[in-house]
Amino acid sequence: MKDKIKALAKKRNTIILAHNYQPPEIQDIADLCGDSLELSIKASQTTADIIVFCGVHFMAETAFILSPDKTVLLPAPDAGCPMADMVDPVSLREKKKALGHIPVITYVNSSAAVKAESDICCTSANVIKVVESIKTNEILMTPDKNLALYAASRTSKKIHLWEGFCPFHNTLTAQDVIKAKNDHPGALFIAHPECPPEVLALADEIKSTSGMIKFAGESAHTAFIMGTENGLLYPISKACPDKSFYPASEKMLCPDMKKITLENLLECLETLSGRITVPEDIRKKALGAVQRMIEL
Repeated sequence: MKDKIKALAKKRNTIILAHNYQPPEIQDIADLCGDSLELSIKASQTTADIIVFCGVHFMAETAFILSPDKTVLLPAPDAGCPMADMVDPVSLREKKKALGHIPVITYVNSSAAVKAESDICCTSANVIKVVESIKTNEILMTPDKNLALYAASRTSKKIHLWEGFCPFHNTLTAQDVIKAKNDHPGALFIAHPECPPEVLALADEIKSTSGMIKFAGESAHTAFIMGTENGLLYPISKACPDKSFYPASEKMLCPDMKKITLENLLECLETLSGRITVPEDIRKKALGAVQRMIEL
């Protein structure tokens, strides 16, 4: 099946992208693995005619926002993101009006329609830089309240929160982390900024998924506790085979990130099913918010 996928991808001039949380067999067959935005940027710079995004819906949308001339496919069209679904454009417009139209920073883990209502996007890696780039002292951040609280703790600006969160990062507790530290004495705890503040307070480092891989590779330490979705354990262990990585909690598993299989990836390539598009008026507005971040 892997040979069929590779042959068909080559025949159709396709680039296969896989997020760091995807199943190992999907990451192994992908042309590029990484964080969602970096994958979309890299794919836009290729001559591929088709992008197959092994991730969730908002990621495929972002790929289309940056590459409207390419066909973008999502092998499991029902793979969504609960956090992205916690904000919608109508509610955001109402909130903007209530707050006096202060600048809106939206996490890339959001729909294209929500990005289109935003002034600028951010990632978990660049959120502080984006916040500091805003000239006003008040900002609204959507949809992740934990990412907003993390940013607020590192800036003097007043950040209004949206009550959204990642259901899996948000389940990690300080007690979970303390137990993992007791089980693995001497291991550094690296946390994703989607985790709650009390968890981040225990972190030795706070990083995005690709940031975690880079940090672990450069660190003199040899053991790490990973405060993120457990799919990252595969690529980080692969990148640093001489080091040990432990999950902060076994419950941090996103079922949407595990929906793509080799079977539906092959079917997607055979039938060109799961096509993701964004209406041009929304795409242009969303592109503006993404480009302002990239330029920054």
